[in-house]
Amino acid sequence: MGFAPSAAASDAQSQQWYLGPMQAEQMWKTSTGEGIKVAVIGTGVNPDTPSLRGQVLQGVDALVKDGLAKGSATQTDDTTGQGTTAAELIAGTGKGGGLRGLAPGVKIIPIRVPALKHDELPDPNYPLATAVRAAVDSGAKIIDFAVGNQYPIGTQIVGDVAFDYAVKKGVLMVAGTGDNRKEGNKTQYPAAYPHVVGVASSGKDWEVSSTSQYGDYVDLAAPGEDVPRWCDAKFQRYCQDGGGTVAASALVSASAALVWSAHPDWTANQVLGSLIDTAGRSWPKDDPSKYGGYGAVRPRMVVENAGYKAGPADVDPLATENGESAAPEPSAAGSASASAASQAPQKTTTGGTSAAGSSAESTGDSNTLWMALGAVAAVVVLGGGGLAVARARRGR
Repeated sequence: MGFAPSAAASDAQSQQWYLGPMQAEQMWKTSTGEGIKVAVIGTGVNPDTPSLRGQVLQGVDALVKDGLAKGSATQTDDTTGQGTTAAELIAGTGKGGGLRGLAPGVKIIPIRVPALKHDELPDPNYPLATAVRAAVDSGAKIIDFAVGNQYPIGTQIVGDVAFDYAVKKGVLMVAGTGDNRKEGNKTQYPAAYPHVVGVASSGKDWEVSSTSQYGDYVDLAAPGEDVPRWCDAKFQRYCQDGGGTVAASALVSASAALVWSAHPDWTANQVLGSLIDTAGRSWPKDDPSKYGGYGAVRPRMVVENAGYKAGPADVDPLATENGESAAPEPSAAGSASASAASQAPQKTTTGGTSAAGSSAESTGDSNTLWMALGAVAAVVVLGGGGLAVARARRGR
């Protein structure tokens, strides 16, 4: 199998612009994600890229179940390159000039499902529920979804049971909110499912990406724009046109792994609660933005704080709050109407976590930029840079 020439690969690695601001090298002195298994549910993972050799465990082809489909139940070759990109962004070693994962101590469990376009009507039997169960049964602590669709994926009843199964087993689930804001901003699944952390994408200027979808299901933000990705399943070169919210989701999954590795006795609720609590934002924790959720993920705020006190082990930080009145959504330049965003399940925090240094950091330099999303805006800062998101109460 051919790979990118070393010069091209090294250039791709140099384009991982977020590693410096997130102070990855400093974090790795405390935690690399060692001991944590992350399942990547997507188009498969190539375990033979230079950056993933030795990082990928035996996986599951969710299409093969009880002999109902041809092939091997452990055949997880990547069919598009997207699953491998997500895996490298999480756990890549950077060897051979390949992508460096934010949590290079993590082991990846590939769970393969069919490739799916965002607006493609999926087969009612699309095996997402099978994939979730396979990920849990394979020992994953975190599930990263590298697939998304504007329709609820899979048979809803079966899917609900599978997602509940993951929650009962203490597994954290993460997915991108989608990159089609300008094409209708229709709610993205599985990010919109109640138990899944929905992640928005930000760019080099730390603004929420103009393509990143918004709505009540956005929980956190992470770098995704202009992040290198494998161009296709030939694995000959990286493309520089960005991974979008799939990349952002991978970085949140990696962030959770860094925290969980440093605090192996924590529950999924505590890991997620700590990321929400320490996310970069300049608004109240219980009043998330439709664009950036609870703010920009900053795992170092937990990993480097030896005195951090986690919240209750049994309190879901995304549990629905009741009793708050709806507020009008501000218009967004170049984006779709608000009606699509209101279709998503409500996911708001109950709070309960605290940490020193959880407020947004401000550099006051010219890199702190504003994003023209409407009349009201606020700035969040991640690792010394500014992430600009529209400030708006979610419609309840």
